[in-house]
Amino acid sequence: MKRYFIVYKPYLVLSQFTSQLNKKTLADYFSVPKNIYPVGRLDEDSEGLLILTNDEKLNHRLLDPSFAHEREYWVQVDGEILQQAIIQLQQGVEINSNGKIYRTKQCIVSVFNDEPLLPPREPPIRLRKNIPTSWIKMILTEGKNRQVRKMTAKVGFPTLRLVRYRIEDLILDNLKPGEMKELSKTIVYKKLFHE
Repeated sequence: MKRYFIVYKPYLVLSQFTSQLNKKTLADYFSVPKNIYPVGRLDEDSEGLLILTNDEKLNHRLLDPSFAHEREYWVQVDGEILQQAIIQLQQGVEINSNGKIYRTKQCIVSVFNDEPLLPPREPPIRLRKNIPTSWIKMILTEGKNRQVRKMTAKVGFPTLRLVRYRIEDLILDNLKPGEMKELSKTIVYKKLFHE
């Protein structure tokens, strides 16, 4: 039987169930049957939406770059981000990907007027009174290793906090870090593949 879960992966947790070097893993937060695995990954220092399933077809369709699924990230960056940096991010920037220079695809980037409603991060980001931060929304259709962090650093605004909020129409949906929700195949396929 195919099963589908969405989880809010907490900060400093590996996107896997097997432990290594005393690091926290998904197994510390989520109890699922043995054959359930994450689709793709979120870096240890990133947080947010992760899909867990035993559906190989879904896994293939989400991870194959030719399908170009939208992924929405909410990103807190160091400094008051400039319009010029937003334009550069939208048009694509050159980053190092596996030792090669790669130009990112065009993407949608906008600035949040107010800090988005997210649970506090544990541990919290170190506050520096004199240095402002900005929150931006980035919608990508590709997922290179540490791509968002490399992109914001390239335009001079390093990432402080990174939360994946959405994959296609599947959203975090008020989950808190460490929480999980099981969904039906019908809902998952409708939200991800519009079937």
